[in-house]
Amino acid sequence: MRRLRPRTALTPLSVLATLTSLVLLTTGCAGVEGLQSEGRAPDVDAPLVLWPNYSPAPPSRDDNPVALVPVPHVPRIPSGTMTEANPLAVLDADITAQGRTPPAPKSVRRPELHDLTGDGKPDLIMAVNLDPRNSELRVYSVRDKVVTRILVLRGVLAGVELAAGHLAIREPTKDPRYVSVIDYLWDGDSMSLWNLTLDDARTPQTPQAGGGSP
Repeated sequence: MRRLRPRTALTPLSVLATLTSLVLLTTGCAGVEGLQSEGRAPDVDAPLVLWPNYSPAPPSRDDNPVALVPVPHVPRIPSGTMTEANPLAVLDADITAQGRTPPAPKSVRRPELHDLTGDGKPDLIMAVNLDPRNSELRVYSVRDKVVTRILVLRGVLAGVELAAGHLAIREPTKDPRYVSVIDYLWDGDSMSLWNLTLDDARTPQTPQAGGGSP
């Protein structure tokens, strides 16, 4: 994964050495004394901030992808593990509660069970193909015996990866050479946004055996 790192700072000696090398390349054996000023460097303007006093309201529960939303009409689970839930019933109940029609079973990818909340009990990861390009990802956990949605995302899912409790979502960018990687991690209360990076689109992904359905 390619992370965006600050450029290494140059020391005065390294700057002088670089300038000297450039002069020798362009003027043959000419020394530093041959340098001539080309005038004052152009001023760099600071960004012009429009409407600096405006700040948006925080997202509502319906707009917040990491909001904890109990799923209605699903049996409580005293054991606290999503292995005892019916994945399709959970998905259908959650989508119906939002006023939408449950998806056709053929558009639902195989349910995956993995521990994302760090309690040693599997959570449920579901993905629905909305059309040939766009998909919706939903993650469910048991909070106080109640099946609860802890994440919902919609977009072009170029890849979904799990590593050390992190859930990474890969999506295409306008530059075909790169994909954006959005990294979520459970912080004890919710799935928080951990990191946002760019990765080489040509980087191969190593598939591993999934958790499958219960």
